[in-house]
Amino acid sequence: MGTESVVQAVGLVKRYGKKTAVDGLDLDVRAGAVTAVLGPNGAGKTTTIETCEGYRRPDAGEVRVLGLDPVRQAAALRPRIGVMLQSGGVYSGARADEMLRHVAKLHAHPLDVDALIERLGLDSCGRTTYRRLSGGQQQRLALAMAVVGRPDLVFLDEPTAGLDPQARRATWSLVRDLRADGVSVILTTHHMDEAEELADDVAVIDAGKVIAQGSPDELCRGGAENTLRFTGRPGLDVASLLKALPPDSAAAELTPGAYRVSGTVDPQLLATVTSWCAQHGVMPDRISVERHTLEDVFLELTGKELRS
Repeated sequence: MGTESVVQAVGLVKRYGKKTAVDGLDLDVRAGAVTAVLGPNGAGKTTTIETCEGYRRPDAGEVRVLGLDPVRQAAALRPRIGVMLQSGGVYSGARADEMLRHVAKLHAHPLDVDALIERLGLDSCGRTTYRRLSGGQQQRLALAMAVVGRPDLVFLDEPTAGLDPQARRATWSLVRDLRADGVSVILTTHHMDEAEELADDVAVIDAGKVIAQGSPDELCRGGAENTLRFTGRPGLDVASLLKALPPDSAAAELTPGAYRVSGTVDPQLLATVTSWCAQHGVMPDRISVERHTLEDVFLELTGKELRS
């Protein structure tokens, strides 16, 4: 495994009976980054993550996490990773604070438990048993348990599911601080805005394979063309504008006075359009750039139909 990778999967295959959940998947996760692993239901995302965590044994291929085999070298790996489970992994009768303090004691240099409790808004429910916590409180406790041991790598499964906006923002802030401290984060989420906000890298999984990987900006630029729109007086010489634009561009007057320029929308294209307007005595009433979002790209890659 390369020194710049914290997770590397090569040709990963995992089957359940006759069903192939992961089909020759290749994944490389770089150190010190927040990597969002996205995919529709049934795409193989959860199986891939559980294999990296050591909970599933691959049927073929190779997986290395922090340079270790997550199954055969689990004892050496476990102290170095944090895993956030949707089920929480907590005895239902345990109190929130005692469970978190118990997990902290299992590590040599844990985070300050009281500070973590306060930061995630768990101070009001510390003596409440797990089964009596709200869904959002259980979610925040699971997050706290995953990070309290100062892991080198943390797996966060839907960390803001069911959280209110304040708790969601607190979670985002914690993820950013983990990255700033050099912790590598692998994040699974169904919230595309969350992935776009937090992730340095995104891997999209479908049909058991990684079908796209890159930064959110790279993936959005690689989707359908972005669009620049402006308004001005009707009947401008669109053919003249088109001649001034790069070869891969298009220009049209959609309705009287409403113009669209599509292509590779970058600072140079914007400067070309505004320069052309100045040369032709055009004062644009409004200029806007419509950029593809990560959700747009995700739907283009995986389809728009619902999956069970």
